[in-house]
Amino acid sequence: MTHSASPSSAPPISPQEWLETPQGRYVLDLETAKLSETIADEFGYNALQLGLPERDLLANNRMPLRQIVSDRAGTPARLRAEFTALPIASQSVDLVILPHILEFRPDPHQILREVERILIPEGRLFILGFNPFSLWGLRRRLPPFPHGFPWDGHYLSVLRLKDWLKLLGFEIDRGIFGLYVPPCKSATWLKRWQFMENAGDRWWGFAGGIYIIRAIKRVAGMRLILPNWRDRRLAAARALNPLPRKSRPENSLEESE
Repeated sequence: MTHSASPSSAPPISPQEWLETPQGRYVLDLETAKLSETIADEFGYNALQLGLPERDLLANNRMPLRQIVSDRAGTPARLRAEFTALPIASQSVDLVILPHILEFRPDPHQILREVERILIPEGRLFILGFNPFSLWGLRRRLPPFPHGFPWDGHYLSVLRLKDWLKLLGFEIDRGIFGLYVPPCKSATWLKRWQFMENAGDRWWGFAGGIYIIRAIKRVAGMRLILPNWRDRRLAAARALNPLPRKSRPENSLEESE
């Protein structure tokens, strides 16, 4: 007598297998559409996508040099390297995209440090992640517990990411949420629930299943050195009294502007 394997004993699904499912295609198509609108006008010379070599997320960007880096063998990426030790010169990249990398790698902090190292000052970083405070984040905690990708990741909240990025000198200047449909497996049910995408953007934007964060690498500028104003004679000599408008010369800065 033979017994069929239970769902719990089934082998976990890999990222490549999940991307071929209706669920995976729906998520990836949604993210690609939202990201393409955002990165279309990002300027610079060098752009990198770390991970997810199955989809070129930089295709809609106009930078002359665009590369996809993978840390897995047998992928279509041009460059293969560990994300924690990238063979790229410091401060040489204008744009980096991290598509679901931080929640599925054991060392997200080191990956972010490497990204900070290779980005130029004012370089841009886009992070794609699954939102733990969503229907998709809730699904992995409810029976029957799903196995494999994307349920086995350590989902990071936007607030936690904001703290991590702040420590590295990044500033988040915008965020996009999406994926409000329930995590259905069939294409038919995903299409039936698609009306929730527009409703979610309008009514409960923070509860989307995925987020896209845009962060900028900030570098402290020069510090202005002021004179010692304790010396009253120096202070009196340096004091500037504004001239009345009628008495200002015709070639003053305000007039020339």
